[in-house]
Amino acid sequence: MSGRNVNVNSVFYAEGYHPVQAGSIDGTDILPHDNAVYRAFLCSSAGLYDPLGDPKLIGDPYCTLFVGHLSHLTTEQSLRKAFSKYGRVKDLRLVRHIVTGASRGYAFVEYETEREMQRAYKEAHHSFIDDSEVIVDYNRQQLMPGWIPRRLGGGLGGKKESGQLRFGGRERPFRAPLRPIPYDDLERLGIPPPPEGRYMSRYQVPSPPRRKRSSVDREEGIHKRSMERGVNMRKSSPVEKEERSHKRSMDPEDHSFKRTSVETEHHRNRNSVDRAERSHKRTSRDRDDRSHKRHKSHRRERSTSHDHY
Repeated sequence: MSGRNVNVNSVFYAEGYHPVQAGSIDGTDILPHDNAVYRAFLCSSAGLYDPLGDPKLIGDPYCTLFVGHLSHLTTEQSLRKAFSKYGRVKDLRLVRHIVTGASRGYAFVEYETEREMQRAYKEAHHSFIDDSEVIVDYNRQQLMPGWIPRRLGGGLGGKKESGQLRFGGRERPFRAPLRPIPYDDLERLGIPPPPEGRYMSRYQVPSPPRRKRSSVDREEGIHKRSMERGVNMRKSSPVEKEERSHKRSMDPEDHSFKRTSVETEHHRNRNSVDRAERSHKRTSRDRDDRSHKRHKSHRRERSTSHDHY
């Protein structure tokens, strides 16, 4: 996070998790302010936490939501019913106590697609399930770099009376920094600088991380769409092909077909005119020939009659 001037009404969301920064209201602290933050910082520095080491993790993290502040009366059935209104729920895990089996008050819900997860992320936040107002966030355990869970002193929860508040999440974002980050002091103390992030209005909804599509994925998508079009063309019946051909002939954009049709019609009309002209000439010539023959015959008859008399 830079020390530039920022609107005091802005809030700040870090792109990565930093235990010392998470314990600060504006992300500018250089020392842990409680033992839990110190423990999370040591765990982070030593690399003792593996975010993918939980065998109970479910499915695709880009399609998975974290749901907190659940009522202890909420069951898997009621949770599935509440979140099915936003899309097709593929799987869910209501976290329970390993000994008593009681609900721990939070769960993970996986959807069939990323689009459905995005919809639930926007619309289910601060909704009510079993008379409890829940909070919804993306799966930070797998998608937020440097994440340390609450049981190790990190997380983004905490209660005010305990003095162990955590900031930077959707529910409790950082305030705009009251002072520039003291990078020199952090370097002198051997503390890594906090990650960069983004400033937003309090009324904007921070978007969760999106899956990065590689060029191979894009090429596969294009190839898949072209194959589907080819299959659909092969499956078309002769009647459908004839209908498409007729539509193309009626399409004003199909200039080639239109030009061919006009030329064919013009050629046909020209042939008919030529035939009519040839027929007329032939008829006129025959009429003239017959008239000329009659005239010669009449002259011979007249000459013969004069000789007789």
